[in-house]
Amino acid sequence: MIYIVEDDASIRELEQYALQTSGYEARGCEDSASFWAAVRLAAPELVILDVMLPDEDGYQILAQLRSDPATRAIPVIMVTAKTSEIDVVKGLDHGADDYLCKPFGIMEFISRVKAVLRRAAAAAPAAAPQTLSFGSIVLDDVARTVRVGGTPVELTFKEYALLHLFLEHPEEVLARERIMKEVWDTDDLLESRTIDMHVRTLRQKLGPAGESIRTVRKVGYKLSTVGADE
Repeated sequence: MIYIVEDDASIRELEQYALQTSGYEARGCEDSASFWAAVRLAAPELVILDVMLPDEDGYQILAQLRSDPATRAIPVIMVTAKTSEIDVVKGLDHGADDYLCKPFGIMEFISRVKAVLRRAAAAAPAAAPQTLSFGSIVLDDVARTVRVGGTPVELTFKEYALLHLFLEHPEEVLARERIMKEVWDTDDLLESRTIDMHVRTLRQKLGPAGESIRTVRKVGYKLSTVGADE
């Protein structure tokens, strides 16, 4: 079941119709109150979440979903009329899995839904605790925690995913195209400045250990021994 949280009835009904004709079960919610009531009855497979709502806004709903272990893993696509880069980054950093800006085409909408559901299905939790490490950086993939020299480091969802990718492939040059595809599920390099922004904040949060994330000319990044960027 896919829940659509949208206060505009015409948009909500259009999205619901598009999903249903594509073979999905969908339910519309006009505000956060009706959404939370539906979640208490049954957790959805995916949430299509508008930002501007009459009571709680989409960011508040998303934060509550991500703070509750029972709903933390539910994929969320944010939908909003806001189109600036900072709005998109804000939505992704709050834990959204994708972001659609109004107006959008129905084919694009269904394609994004399929991509997020496909990615969520592939991200099955590990059967046993798994850690990734490089130098003083240790990532616990079950507890979803990061420590540097034993000290906890708070990361956003996308910073965590970015670090996870680096730790999985140490000493390997990760092209910008690959990073955009694996962390943001898009091939659009027009948004690749987002990578630079997230790498910069990730380095700052990791402190001296963050210097291990090295820029490789304009090709991409790699996790390597500390040294000057190439």
